Amino acid sequence: MGQTLTGMKPIEWTLRPAFLLSFVHLSMQVNFVACQLFALLMAVWFRIYLHPDKTSPFIRHFVATLLGFYLALFCFGWYSLHFLVQSGLSYGVMIFASLEHMHKYCFIVTLGYLICCQITRVYVFDYGMYSADFTGPMMVITQKITSMAFEIHDGMTKREVQLTSSQKYLAISRMPSLLEYLSYNCNFMGILAGPTCSYKEYTAFIEGTSYQQLQLKNVDGKDVKLIKTEPSPKNAVISKLCTCAICLVIYLSLYKLLPVDYSINDSFVSSAPFYLQVTYLYLAMLALRPKYYFVWTLADAINNAAGFGFNGYNKDGSPRWDLISNLRILDIEFATSFKLFLDNWNIQTAHWLKRVCYERCPVNPTAATFLLSAMWHGVYPGYYLTFVTGIGMTMAARAVRHNIRPYFLASDLSKFIYDVLTWVCTQVAICYTVVPFVLLAVGPSLKFYRYVLIHHLILIILLTSPVSTKPAPLNECRQHRYSLWF
Repeated sequence: MGQTLTGMKPIEWTLRPAFLLSFVHLSMQVNFVACQLFALLMAVWFRIYLHPDKTSPFIRHFVATLLGFYLALFCFGWYSLHFLVQSGLSYGVMIFASLEHMHKYCFIVTLGYLICCQITRVYVFDYGMYSADFTGPMMVITQKITSMAFEIHDGMTKREVQLTSSQKYLAISRMPSLLEYLSYNCNFMGILAGPTCSYKEYTAFIEGTSYQQLQLKNVDGKDVKLIKTEPSPKNAVISKLCTCAICLVIYLSLYKLLPVDYSINDSFVSSAPFYLQVTYLYLAMLALRPKYYFVWTLADAINNAAGFGFNGYNKDGSPRWDLISNLRILDIEFATSFKLFLDNWNIQTAHWLKRVCYERCPVNPTAATFLLSAMWHGVYPGYYLTFVTGIGMTMAARAVRHNIRPYFLASDLSKFIYDVLTWVCTQVAICYTVVPFVLLAVGPSLKFYRYVLIHHLILIILLTSPVSTKPAPLNECRQHRYSLWF
């Protein structure tokens, strides 16, 4: 599910004064927002004054990297050295290991270093404490390094017939220089909150080839001129900044009024009817999500302001700036299935898991993808409880859709009723699944499960629903499965 890119995690801290905790929490959030706003200004400057037409890719790489290190140092202090250590170790593996096995070694080293840092932060610096979550940026760097390693392996060791269409497009045919590598991993646009992107997409942006640059002009039936076109990201950036402002206001207004952990409060559970408990849980999760909307949309706006993220044109000719967008808010809030919700949440992480794990794992790729996703998110037990619950939710949702949906296809009214019912069920299922991810610890999570026994309902659905005897098409099956865990 979500990722903790800003370090904003729930706290159970009784050993230190509450005012000190609040001060640390607030100061780190202010640092993050201040750095992202500074990055936004630098992105505008970068696009105008260091445009590919005005300067070389070397200068653009160098400045993007230098600004990225400055932001990391300002936000995380000397903890930011972990970004360099992780990147340096992995680059050493890329350079010195054989190309045949480099991607595997790089994957192990990069993910292993991330997990070691996560264990240290959680269990050495006090469990559940709001410490500097320097592992948030490392999660994005891990995605980038491992993606690059597999793309280099594809481009330098495999023939085109051995690759899928997406692997052909993303394959890297030469080893990046150290500056190119660091710029990709630690540039100022994505160092704090991502999102991840492919190396080819990033280098196309740096070199100025990411737009639909050349267009033939037809005169009297002849192509006589080439016109360079470059759409402006202004409207996209303004729109996303407005979305950020709305999300921030909603989050700051509601998150303290609707804490998720109140759903396991003994007096509330004993006195409130079940429907009221479910309603409160939905509202609490609804109040929590704008935090992620704010972080990811602001990150997207920063990249767009720098000129990165162009994804072609809509049918009406307007430019699309969603190449590296990480979520679609309306599709999330109005999702009518578990799958639709997850397909529009943390999109770039879903792409990463598909490319480095699901498409490549020779044995049980679904289980391997689930395990990788859980390990990448962190070491809190609540994360693993969320993903295990997600498996059951997915299977139950699939069974319900297969057995019940056909009865609602007779008329538009019945389809509408089905959509309303599935929207309600999806929102409840998502809330139930994500609560351990928010509570983090085993005790509170199991306490919640004891109060809300939806697991029993899932088990009944799975045991009583007949299994479909008609297999789904392979492509549809693979697309459905890899998107279930994120």
